[in-house]
Amino acid sequence: MFEIKNNSEADSYSLNISVERKHSVKSFKENKPEPKFYTTFVYHLQYTMEKDDKNGFKYQKLCYSGQKCQKIPEALVKLYGNKTQSLDLSYNELVSLRGLEGFPLLKELILDNNDLSDSLVLPYLPHLNLLSLNKNKIYDIESLITKIQHNLPSLSYLSLLGNKACPNELADMENDEEDYQRYRYFVLHHLPNLKFLDSTKVREIERTEARRRGKYMKVMRPSTASSNDTSSENISWESSFSPLPRTIRSLDDHRGQAIF
Repeated sequence: MFEIKNNSEADSYSLNISVERKHSVKSFKENKPEPKFYTTFVYHLQYTMEKDDKNGFKYQKLCYSGQKCQKIPEALVKLYGNKTQSLDLSYNELVSLRGLEGFPLLKELILDNNDLSDSLVLPYLPHLNLLSLNKNKIYDIESLITKIQHNLPSLSYLSLLGNKACPNELADMENDEEDYQRYRYFVLHHLPNLKFLDSTKVREIERTEARRRGKYMKVMRPSTASSNDTSSENISWESSFSPLPRTIRSLDDHRGQAIF
């Protein structure tokens, strides 16, 4: 089903596409064919073209959210990759960004509420200025910063709310304002061109402080595993320690000996 809407106020055109596919599955039991069972898949996407009086259609947006996909569909890359400037893949189950390199003109990328982890690979996107990764599974802020430095030279807006890498109360109730501010100094030190971080505008005084000492502001917390290892080491040390000489271990050895 194709539906085209003309929004005269925004001077844009929206193309809503709903594709229904039926896949038949044959089941056999004791070599006797049974009736066919059909599984229906429905795909929804919205493609918006904003009009520019001088150059025709200038800004083109593609929304493919809430489809429970774990990877970017190849069809999207082939049909829209070379002309899409804003891509919304939020509320899916993405674990990989393979295929994203097929969107070379991207300026905005929204990946909120997915399953992306520290293993994500960011392709080189020279025009991307907005990256939203809210509510994913990103823990390592240094690794992500390195990927951004190498592959997203124009980035000015970054949001990581809801990830362990972003130490605010949304990620962990144990975090406090001081933890979050140190995180901001650390990120801004390594990504000085950011204008917004986590939906909050970067203040000039904050930028100055980040240049001065943001390098040393990474939030460090002991992991549960390391704490458990330390506890087990202490238990082991305590159980092996004895104030008595190593050659004396019987219960009566602490008593004094009578000399005749």
